[in-house]
Amino acid sequence: MATQQENPTVSISPLLSKLVRQSTGEIKSHDWATADDIAAAITLIFTNELDADHRSSLLTILHALKRDRETLVLAKCGQAMRKAAAQVDQKALRRIIRSRGRKEGSYRGGCCDLVGTGGDGWSTFNVSTTASIVASSLLLVSKHGNRASSSTSGSADLLQAIRPRAPVIEAVTAEVLPSVYEKSNYAFLFAPIFHPGMRHVAATRKRLPFRTIFNLLGPLANPIEGNIEARVVGVSQLELGLTFAEALKENKARKGMVVCGEEQLDEISCAGRTHCWKLVERPNPAFRGPRDEEDEDFTTSDEEGEPRTIVDIENFTLEPSDFGLQPHPLSEVSPGKLPKENAEKLMQLLRNQLPRDAPVLDFVLLNTAALFVIAGICDSGTSDMGHGDDGKVIQETGPGGLRWKEGVRRARWAIESGQALASLERYIEASHTATGQ
Repeated sequence: MATQQENPTVSISPLLSKLVRQSTGEIKSHDWATADDIAAAITLIFTNELDADHRSSLLTILHALKRDRETLVLAKCGQAMRKAAAQVDQKALRRIIRSRGRKEGSYRGGCCDLVGTGGDGWSTFNVSTTASIVASSLLLVSKHGNRASSSTSGSADLLQAIRPRAPVIEAVTAEVLPSVYEKSNYAFLFAPIFHPGMRHVAATRKRLPFRTIFNLLGPLANPIEGNIEARVVGVSQLELGLTFAEALKENKARKGMVVCGEEQLDEISCAGRTHCWKLVERPNPAFRGPRDEEDEDFTTSDEEGEPRTIVDIENFTLEPSDFGLQPHPLSEVSPGKLPKENAEKLMQLLRNQLPRDAPVLDFVLLNTAALFVIAGICDSGTSDMGHGDDGKVIQETGPGGLRWKEGVRRARWAIESGQALASLERYIEASHTATGQ
């Protein structure tokens, strides 16, 4: 007996027909399907209202026309994905952020993310996950991630392989997330828990011989987007850099940087040049709302109200020397190992057991430093991080007029002081508390 679908299917034949006619040149650009049309069809996937043929046809023609790489299409589909996600009590979360976020420099204490699109083919060590943990010593971090898709060890695989005690990543749900942040600066937002609608397209994606729009949407679909203050997003193709920066801007992000290593790496490269597209906040002279951070209407949200700032995009390049570090060939940090081996390396790093110039350590320092810089804590003229901090701020600036070496100084302190390890342990404990274990 055939299994009935949970919801009746909806036909998107008119949309598909319009996309086909675009591909054949039968219609002019002003008659093409809009980004809103495409996002509406993507929403039907999340609600299981498209049949397999329509799902496959939609993803295929978007890929063929490269519509899945357009700024507005990515921005609108990211919005649709967040709307379909498990909903977090944003007000409750914001109250906790206000009470726990450690303001410093131009960092207002909001949540931050460090994430990549994947698909670069290098299968390097889990640098963004490790760097996000290190960064949580000074920032609130909402690491949005999943299991491996194109590599041997995804962020979820790495965390679950930690010994002697791994976090219970499935326990951190939308309902308990605010309480996790009451105890921890770090939370891992496991994609299958927060985006349950994605299960309806899993089989289709496996059958298709190419990466679909869903391989690009993850960095744009953090479930707590309204409480994300700053982010660093890695893309695996140079031509996606400006597109992603513009998509972030379209989604009202204020602080962020998109990066792509010269080797088509979705991280800041430890081997050489990295191309960067940075969102730059400037005061908005038209803003008439509260300017005092102590005002109850002043929030860390990127999505609320009239913007206090306007946002431009600046392009520059970075090299390890800008961070005060030596370059290392990617062969020294890849290929990435299985989750168990990568987790062992993660714990060695957090326990400060690696040589001071270890390639993997430098790789992590680069990417942690970048998030510190973009969040704004490196703008501070003083430093009082805690035990082991000599307070000597490195005021030297590099590309973009930013303090990349100060970011490395703070990242080293996080590891050498034990605060990065302590932050991971608090998250692990909070995840177990969420299960009652």
